[in-house]
Amino acid sequence: MIAVEKLCLKQGDFSLRDLNFELPEGAYGVLVGKSGCGKTTLLEAVCGLRPISNGRILLGGQDVTSFKPGERGVGYVPQDGALFPHLSVAKQLAFSLVLRKTQPSLIAKRVEELSERLGISHLLDRMPDGLSGGERQRVALGRALSIRPKYLCLDEPLSALDEETHDEIYELLLQSVKGTGVTVLHITHNKREVDHLADLVFRMNGSELNRER
Repeated sequence: MIAVEKLCLKQGDFSLRDLNFELPEGAYGVLVGKSGCGKTTLLEAVCGLRPISNGRILLGGQDVTSFKPGERGVGYVPQDGALFPHLSVAKQLAFSLVLRKTQPSLIAKRVEELSERLGISHLLDRMPDGLSGGERQRVALGRALSIRPKYLCLDEPLSALDEETHDEIYELLLQSVKGTGVTVLHITHNKREVDHLADLVFRMNGSELNRER
């Protein structure tokens, strides 16, 4: 479950006030709304990347409002992938596991498993500047999934891709994420993604967040 209760935050002239929503455990939730309405800000707050001024954030029923990002067990894929420019694909996939001081043998096994699952085994030694847009998003998704998160936040992960690559990553989400027990909150403007990925749809409108289905 991902839930926020009476969440308030302020960033410069922008603010969100008294937002409430609940996404059930294992559901694929899609967040829609006009550009600039605060969707990304809300997602970053759930991940612990934005401080809030009031309210609570709950994951699996646990209040994680005061938890640091690395303590929340949330995988996050920002819109541009945000890969580390100085790390190879293999090291990108291993990054969060290294931070958690996972045994090297288990890291190697997980990197191999993810790279095969995402179709990027042949890219493990490559640097980010040598990747296509679709390859970058596969790596970003793999990095987010490396810790086997219970919760996954996706910020328009397909918006910058050409049509063919969009379809590849869309199918990857269907096969590798939806229905696996991971609770997903996904921002998109794409109707096809809404229609075929979403179990629940939430629409942001000003300071209101309403469930559409």
